Amino acid sequence: MGDNSNFFERVYDVCREIPEGRVTSYGAIAKFLGAARSARMVGWAMNSSHNMEDVPAHRVVNRNGVLTGKHHFGGTNAMQQLLEEEGVKVKDLKIVNFSAHFWDPVKELS
Repeated sequence: MGDNSNFFERVYDVCREIPEGRVTSYGAIAKFLGAARSARMVGWAMNSSHNMEDVPAHRVVNRNGVLTGKHHFGGTNAMQQLLEEEGVKVKDLKIVNFSAHFWDPVKELS
């Protein structure tokens, strides 16, 4: 990971704070970390976290509430299943009532 390792660890630290039944976005994490234009880099961190059981990567979606990282979860519906087990309804690969489930690290961790 080289120079990205510290950034990735900071991303994972934020992800570990996302409460069960809530979701956040790549961009919200990037903004919290002071790197607002680095949402894609947050996505790369999430892609690298698939073997880390203590990082709830299923709770990170795109800015519209779409499960864009779903292909990184064993089965095609695994990300959706994990969210639904936490009470988050998903329809057509998108969080239903996204704003009600959205967890903003800038507000919650600052």
